[in-house]
Amino acid sequence: MKSLVAGWVTVVLFFLFGDSLLSKSNLHSVPIGILLFVWILGVILFCAFAVIVAADHLAEILGEPYGTLILTFSIVAIEVMLISTVMLGGDAPTVGRDTMFAVTMIVLNGVVGLSLVVGGLKHHTQDYSLPGASAYLSVIIPLVTIALVLPSVTHSTDAATLSTAQSILFAAATLVLYAIFIVIQTGRHRDLFVHGPTEDHDVPEATAREIGKWVAMVVGGALPIVLLSKKLDKVVDTGIEAVGAPAMLSGVLIAMIVFTPEGVSALKAAYANQLQRTVNLCLGACLSTLGLTLPAVLIIGLVTGETVILGLDPTGIVLVFLTLLLSMVTFSGPRTTVLEGAVHLLVFFVFVVLVFSP
Repeated sequence: MKSLVAGWVTVVLFFLFGDSLLSKSNLHSVPIGILLFVWILGVILFCAFAVIVAADHLAEILGEPYGTLILTFSIVAIEVMLISTVMLGGDAPTVGRDTMFAVTMIVLNGVVGLSLVVGGLKHHTQDYSLPGASAYLSVIIPLVTIALVLPSVTHSTDAATLSTAQSILFAAATLVLYAIFIVIQTGRHRDLFVHGPTEDHDVPEATAREIGKWVAMVVGGALPIVLLSKKLDKVVDTGIEAVGAPAMLSGVLIAMIVFTPEGVSALKAAYANQLQRTVNLCLGACLSTLGLTLPAVLIIGLVTGETVILGLDPTGIVLVFLTLLLSMVTFSGPRTTVLEGAVHLLVFFVFVVLVFSP
């Protein structure tokens, strides 16, 4: 409840006094700019954690795999709304690409790596459902390639973009593939995504009132994030321009805002020796980001006429292929150790270095 109050109070303050708070003099003043950045970012993260808490309650009520599915949908919905707000607010042709790339690197390398290290140090080895992880990767690999690699090598356009026909067909195909996966995950092959004993604790009864309460909390926490995202983007853009930082930081920041709460949940699950939940959260988050963000970005570009640059440069393509290859090796056996986590963290470290020194 405190997060909702903080979020909506901040929204009201910026609605009433936004022009003066975000004036050029304030944005170009280093101490005031930093305070504005910390204030808005802190409130957004506060609300994001509240959304995750509410979604987690829904997850407990509805059980697996619906639980992690709800968490993933909540996170990706916030991400899509953040990207849409930035795209509709100005010239940001690469924000969708940068965010999807950052999510792939942060989730598949940073969060997975840290989770495997934490879990390995605590429990030595951990097991999970190998067929479930393989199912995730079998869909992630083509979606990453279509979203981030293919636009760099097509000949229909001069830039790393897709033509109108390609955008329509690829958006539709991506949504269909994602829908098929969800049907498989929640239907006949649901058992592939459940592994190990479940926690034994009291779960609230799945009544309409109980579900409605937590759904309202999810929506109430998500709206301030969306309403404040453009304010944060304005502060960030000014800071990036002032210090000469790479433009990709905007996409990295969106990815970090969106997946910090879910990353914490994944780490807690690994520490509690619930690696299957970590796998569901991480691979599911990456899959949902690609399956929903790519169509959303393409549709926004088609509707608004804005240019949408998707293709990565050669350095990004190498990192994507390295990450996919490493993920296939990590999840090729029934158990994981600290070693796999350390290798993922190395690749994540390389990604961070290349963001600032390409």
